[in-house]
Amino acid sequence: MGARFTKDRDPADWCAVLVVFFLALVWWRLGTPSQIYFDEIHYVPAARKLIEGARVNAEHPMLGKALIAAAIRWLGDTPLHWRIPSAIAGGIGLFAFSRAFWFISGSRRATLIALFLVATDFAWFIQSRIAMLDMFMACFGMAALWMFAAAIRHPQQGRWRLAVGGLFAGLALGAKWSVAPALVLPGLGFLVLKLKDTGRHFLWARSGGPVPGISLVEAGFWLGLWPLAVYWLTFWPAFHWASNPVNPWDPIGWHREMLRLQDSVTKLHPYRSQWYQWIANWRAVWYLYQPVDGAQRGIVLIGNPFTMLAGLPAFLWALWAGIMRQRRDALAFAMLFLTTLGFWALSGKPIQFYYHYLLPGTFLMACLALALDELWRLPDRRRWLGPAALVLSAALFVYFYPIISAGKLCCGRPSFEQWMWLRSWR
Repeated sequence: MGARFTKDRDPADWCAVLVVFFLALVWWRLGTPSQIYFDEIHYVPAARKLIEGARVNAEHPMLGKALIAAAIRWLGDTPLHWRIPSAIAGGIGLFAFSRAFWFISGSRRATLIALFLVATDFAWFIQSRIAMLDMFMACFGMAALWMFAAAIRHPQQGRWRLAVGGLFAGLALGAKWSVAPALVLPGLGFLVLKLKDTGRHFLWARSGGPVPGISLVEAGFWLGLWPLAVYWLTFWPAFHWASNPVNPWDPIGWHREMLRLQDSVTKLHPYRSQWYQWIANWRAVWYLYQPVDGAQRGIVLIGNPFTMLAGLPAFLWALWAGIMRQRRDALAFAMLFLTTLGFWALSGKPIQFYYHYLLPGTFLMACLALALDELWRLPDRRRWLGPAALVLSAALFVYFYPIISAGKLCCGRPSFEQWMWLRSWR
């Protein structure tokens, strides 16, 4: 059944099918390697300590560690069980991304393209298979954007959708702070459009704006105060630490302490990188490369060599289309890419890694999906560039699959050579 804001038919059913296939692939050998690897060395012990009520890993928000701890407590303390929450979050987050894209773009084909591109961009798949915090942040962040976009498309449902979106925004912040720039944009957009439509009455006017019936003051609550309250409640376990618990009445003081702890990490890391290396897909992160579970296995975090580079001209096109052709969908995703990348470009954090590109890379795939959909609409031969890009993205995912999934490698320690197209990936 077609949605009222577009003539296209809602692709939710096919999106769900694709997500099920993605989840099945994530689940395959999820317990391999059968040991802690990469940053699980921080978060799995932290989850164990959390079960005991002890203070640990205090520099990061609590929610992701609490979800890992819940899996350990309820399912068991095994590698498979540590990673189940991330796998579930990866599937739900991918579906939420597709819903956000649908409500922003109104294009059935572009939505399916976007979901496929994110599923095969390497990063979403890899982060769905490791007990880290990033996928919880991405899952709740995409769910928040879904609700915010749907509130605009269905203003008669605006209040409850903004409330639920604010809940998810708070949970996303409770997993990891790097989602913050993406969550600020809906509020800024609401302010600009309300001011444009209602002038000096913008604070209290219920007419006009992106969600008619909702004043700017009310939107400020759902998009600002409510998410912050939810975020602070995610620290509930820290309020009950056995020693040195967090004072629930001093959020500012605790965040000063968190920032101090984060800034104290200054030791350089061999896999550190900067934002300009991320967009060029220049610097890899080796999560694993060793004999384990009876074979040489590896997991290298890089982006899909084709789509991550093809996304850059697509971003420029999206920015141009948003400004010159008033394509609000293109402008939205271009700004989401810019703000989430700019967060790291302007950050004073001394140690950064390619996995911080998870959100910007996802929004880059959204820009690429819109560009490919535009090509698909052309009446000449250029329209075949759209399906050709999807085939190439899938082919590269299949080719790199063994080295992004801890697959059994054929040739011992030198096995990785065939995938090292750049010296900087080594």
